[in-house]
Formats: sequence, structure tokens, C-alpha cells
Amino acid sequence: MRQYELKTTSLEEKEKAFIKLIDDNERLIYKVASVYTDTYQDREDLIQEIVYQLWKSYDSFESRSKINTWLYRVSMNVAIFHLKRVKKKKIHTSPLNEEVAQTHLTETENKDHKWQEVTKHIKNLNLLEKGVIMLYLEGKSYEEISSIVGISVTNVGTKLSRIKAKLKQQINKSNGNR
Repeated sequence: MRQYELKTTSLEEKEKAFIKLIDDNERLIYKVASVYTDTYQDREDLIQEIVYQLWKSYDSFESRSKINTWLYRVSMNVAIFHLKRVKKKKIHTSPLNEEVAQTHLTETENKDHKWQEVTKHIKNLNLLEKGVIMLYLEGKSYEEISSIVGISVTNVGTKLSRIKAKLKQQINKSNGNR
């Protein structure tokens, strides 16, 4: 794990360290945003909001957990708050706008096409289930998931079993199997 010097002597050094942190964890932020949004524009807005909130709380990171755990925790909390706010506004994009936006996919997004297929089913889960399965798919241990989402390790195992069963049922249903 790379070190990201939080206690720097200048604002310029702090900015460089933060930019490096964001660059090194771009995929993490993108995946969180993908799980909690439905449209390209919402995803881009959420990514910007996550980076902004990470910057605001950058100085308060106290190294009690891994920087990766902190990144997930902040990203997921921002995503959940953002999702609740967007649902209240209920702004719709036209299908044409979504098609135009999709033609401008970045290289990272093209690589994550398979991830987008998985998120199609994950989007039907509740907020906590989305976070737990995303972290599990990222290879996080039950202990790390517990620390990030704030539930017990035992509860992580129980939730994962239920989530897997729910996803299997959704996939079978969408494939026409019952």
C-alpha cells in the first residue's frame, strides 16, 4: 500500500498527495458511483461529489484504518446521501441524452463493461446490500467490510448469503428461468 502523506508542509504538497491518492483509487470511486447511480450524468456528478468530500475530509484522516477503508467509507456515505437526494428531486434524463453520453465513454468505463452488467442486478438491492456486495466483489475481507459499513463480521456473512441468493434469483428470473 502506498503512503499518502497527509501532514505536509505546504498546500501544494498536500494537493499533490491528494491527487495521487485519487489517481491511484480512480477505479474504486468509479465502482462505488456505478453501483449507486443509473445514468452517465448522475455517475459523473457523484464522482465529483465523492472527490470533493474526500478533499474536505482529507485532513481528518487519522490512520486508525487503512486509507483504502477510509476511501470506501467516505465514498459509500456520499453515494448513499447523493442517492437519497436525487430520489427526492426525481429528475429524469431523456433516453437520447443517455445515448449521447454513452458514446463518450472513457477507456476505464469500456474496461468495466462486465462490471456494468453485474451492477444491473445489484441496482435492485437496498442501499446496505449494494455496499456489502460491492466490497465483497472487490475482494475485501469480512473484517474490512464490517469496518467500512459498520455492521458485525457475523452480520456481514449472513447478509452476503442472503444477497447472493437474491442475486441468483434475479439473474434466473431475467434469463427466463424460475
